[in-house]
Amino acid sequence: MPIIVALISGLLFGLGLLLAGMGNPAKILGFLDVTGNWDPSLLVTMAVAMVVSAIAFAIAKKRKMSVLNCPIQIPQNTKIDKPLIIGSVLFGLGWGIAGICPGPALLLTGMGVTEGIIFTLAMIAGMSIFQIFKK
Repeated sequence: MPIIVALISGLLFGLGLLLAGMGNPAKILGFLDVTGNWDPSLLVTMAVAMVVSAIAFAIAKKRKMSVLNCPIQIPQNTKIDKPLIIGSVLFGLGWGIAGICPGPALLLTGMGVTEGIIFTLAMIAGMSIFQIFKK
């Protein structure tokens, strides 16, 4: 059952990304181009995602176990520290340069798009480097 739920969740997530245009790096770059030909349509996607997330977190905070009977673990750390700031800056730079973030990168990789594959490999390399330095 967990595999089926994961599959359905992944398909819904991918479909949502496609419908929002997140699989198109040009759309992302258009959103980031605030001094040129700015495309504000991504704000709607972000707003909807924030509302859905807020509802899901409100429900999850009231529960001890998920629908699949797995423990719910909500992060408790609210501290803004140096690693968080550095990671946020690196994430923003990568997003701005490539026009791709992790979710759409996986979508593009699954579609066999070269840019998505390269981004996903770079993302995995970055996570691996972080783990090495963390130790």
